[in-house]
Amino acid sequence: MLKQIEGSLGVAEAVALCRPEVVCAYPISPQTHIVENLGAMVKKGTLTDCEFINVESEFAAMSVAIGGSVAGGRAYTATASQGLLYMAEAVYNASGLGLPIVMTVASRAIGAPINIWNDHSDSLSQRDCGWIQLFAEDNQEAVDLHIQAFKIAEEVSLPVMVCMDGFVLTHAFERMDIPTQEQVDAFLPPYDPRQSLDPENPVSIGAMVGPAHHLQSLQVIDRVSKEFEEIIGRKTGGLIDLYRAEDAEVMVIALGSTIGTIKDVIDEMREDGKEVGLLGIKAYRPFPQQEVFAALEKVKTAVVIDRALQVGIGGVVTDDIIRSTRGLDKLNICGVIAGLGGRPIYKRSLHKVFDAALRNELPELSFLDLEEKVVNDQLRHEQEERHIGPTAEAIVRAVADHHKGEV
Repeated sequence: MLKQIEGSLGVAEAVALCRPEVVCAYPISPQTHIVENLGAMVKKGTLTDCEFINVESEFAAMSVAIGGSVAGGRAYTATASQGLLYMAEAVYNASGLGLPIVMTVASRAIGAPINIWNDHSDSLSQRDCGWIQLFAEDNQEAVDLHIQAFKIAEEVSLPVMVCMDGFVLTHAFERMDIPTQEQVDAFLPPYDPRQSLDPENPVSIGAMVGPAHHLQSLQVIDRVSKEFEEIIGRKTGGLIDLYRAEDAEVMVIALGSTIGTIKDVIDEMREDGKEVGLLGIKAYRPFPQQEVFAALEKVKTAVVIDRALQVGIGGVVTDDIIRSTRGLDKLNICGVIAGLGGRPIYKRSLHKVFDAALRNELPELSFLDLEEKVVNDQLRHEQEERHIGPTAEAIVRAVADHHKGEV
């Protein structure tokens, strides 16, 4: 059914269609509307046989999800930013126990300074916690990936994060095609837990999930995407997405909502005869190394748009691309840090970056639209002067002063 609704409501409706039995909620922007809508559905009785549990923290939310899943229930929760870090200990426990919990991460910058806008520093900080991570390009994909996530999680007995860009997607009103309950029931069978608690047979829990599960999940993610297309009639998810990539001299690599902007830029550049293509990563963990290698085998330059920074090293996704392309000695890999803290990623800026890559003039690591002189001046002032407030705020004031009078 086509609906013009907020992304958060679309996700809430998709989760409800999956018939969760435990939904644990601690609100933190920008995921709040998702759990609010699920709570309203439980209260109104439109989501039945589900326990909606308000908890006192994000750590408690994941702990309750673990308890609900161990007891044999289909469990769901959502978080963002500092909330994901606060529950980190329990996040690792969920994967170590092999529990098929599904969690939405409404990606948002990590403080300090406090920042509620979108980048990928929260979700990518947990890239090695043992969860499968799927990234949505738009709200339609966010809806579809949540439905697929429950099936993937329950087949491989591992938890799944569905990462969608905070505010950019969660609070955007778009037309979405919400599947019917009959379609979802045909795609997602009733939950049949592999493990559950029995008071008559008490056990200790704390088993370790081996690496074989991660290898297995790559095939499951790809197959589930194809099954979803057969039943729902829409191709969504999978491991990677190639766009105008057949003859690309420069391949841009990205994940999340930035992909839409990049596609527009590629279309414009193609009109000028510039051979630029896109490799969109849909399943980030486990990383689709073979598919990435194959996609970049004949490419001269790979430009990785990274929305999370490993301080002192470079982009997070860039490192995964480097590891996945060992043996492609002629491939030039350039990392571009962009959109940190929700900073806008403009089409004109991407045009400049991709043009530089085509000319083989893009450095190994660069920061999109960095006010380098302003930052360097402020860092020098740090050594020479005292100022009011922390360094970050001083740099913000310096940037504002630098642009004073501009329209």
